Amino acid sequence: MTETTACINAIGCAVPDQDVHLPFIHWAAGRIEDDRARQLFTRMAERSGIAHRWSVLPAAPGGGSPVDRGGFYANGMPSTAERMALYGEYAPALALRAIDGLRGQARVDGVTHLVVASCTGFIAPGVDQVIAAALGLEDVERTLVGFMGCYAAVAALRTARHIVRSEPAARVLVVTVELSSLHLQPEQQVDRLLMMLQFGDGAAAALVTARNEGIRLRQPFALTLPGSSGLIRWNVGDSGFLMHLSGEVPGRIQSALKDGGIRNRLWGSDDPADIGQWAVHAGGRSILDAVEHGLGLDSDALSASRSVLARYGNMSSATLMFILAELLQQQRRGSGVALAFGPGVAAEGFRFTAAE
Repeated sequence: MTETTACINAIGCAVPDQDVHLPFIHWAAGRIEDDRARQLFTRMAERSGIAHRWSVLPAAPGGGSPVDRGGFYANGMPSTAERMALYGEYAPALALRAIDGLRGQARVDGVTHLVVASCTGFIAPGVDQVIAAALGLEDVERTLVGFMGCYAAVAALRTARHIVRSEPAARVLVVTVELSSLHLQPEQQVDRLLMMLQFGDGAAAALVTARNEGIRLRQPFALTLPGSSGLIRWNVGDSGFLMHLSGEVPGRIQSALKDGGIRNRLWGSDDPADIGQWAVHAGGRSILDAVEHGLGLDSDALSASRSVLARYGNMSSATLMFILAELLQQQRRGSGVALAFGPGVAAEGFRFTAAE
């Protein structure tokens, strides 16, 4: 019996209209009282590999950013309830923009399943239900992947793969939508400000079917690095979600990826040099450097990831979908590995090949 292969046929991407990267840098630098610390922050921001990050938050009067007079963050830190109210308004809208982008590349009619990943907000009815209603898909099967962090796209695509392999006629719409800019915090420490410097908003939508077109989804994998549970955390606070990202993470990732035994438990025995395509979650320049050095990759192996990081920053679960979309546009051939890291520290991903 021939085994059904699930394929990502196409991916549509969307980001909001307001670029908040430079306004954030100006705001953050102004919060650092020590001159040397401020200079350090500025140098690190310049070396971040990020040029733009986008936010759904409305512009302040006169076109200013959310931290300017009249902006969302101008009068202190809003409550989690206020932030979630905006999530309920803006997350479905941005997701639908990504789906519109997908429509320009593939037929989105006849969808049988909807899988949505989002970790930057909670509403009920869920964002999956709001999206389904807007698309007239109230009677399709829905799966909501929540609060998994940056590797949630892997879980969503893995779920779509399982569905198609068990139901070859299925047409699965996979959506990732993240509004990280809803969770700005009143930090003053350089390391905390540099962590927030990385995150932006974005959404992506993919069509996964048994049609042999696009990217073939192969074997998934998942591994939690021992003794790492406290290094990446994502907690719900009274004033938004509180992210903790330890400075140890890049070193732990690099060390783990140098271990042939761990690599074998992830994608198998293939030499990294023999893998032609890499879709590595752009969690930050230091994360990409750690993967590159840990695997001994050529300097251009992660070019798609670095390009997405530069143009959009870290959009949590949506980021990996943007990188896969870039690889689709480039029509690269050969085998590939998709890899993302998140709370745990967990490394999750899947093998893939270009459809022929």
